[in-house]
Amino acid sequence: MTAVQGQHTIAKCFTFEASHRLPDLPEGHKCARLHGHSWTVEVILTADELTGPGFVTDFGDLKPLKHYIDEHLDHRHLNDVLDVPPTSENVAAHLAAWCVTYLEPVIPGRVVAVRVSETRTTWAEYRVVDR
Repeated sequence: MTAVQGQHTIAKCFTFEASHRLPDLPEGHKCARLHGHSWTVEVILTADELTGPGFVTDFGDLKPLKHYIDEHLDHRHLNDVLDVPPTSENVAAHLAAWCVTYLEPVIPGRVVAVRVSETRTTWAEYRVVDR
């Protein structure tokens, strides 16, 4: 059988608890009030070729991201942690930048995107463009 061209993609989810508020919203908007979420972060990686024994990246090699989330985001007020309004979109961009800077140099895969969910029914995704 002839092999087809393609890429392998994996993803891993992490969770954390944090509060935030979005003060620039119109008066009466529920997200302008202090509230919290059980956040989910999904990091998506790809590779053209697999490393032994057949991985894009060993899921265990993603522990630095878990450590960063646990130390800097979990049980925090995100308005105090981030330099931008703590929307799902901005949290996803922040974590994507962290992954490209600190995680990607030490793993074989490439970060494609980071997806952040505040609730079970919503998400925001930041896609890393070719670099």
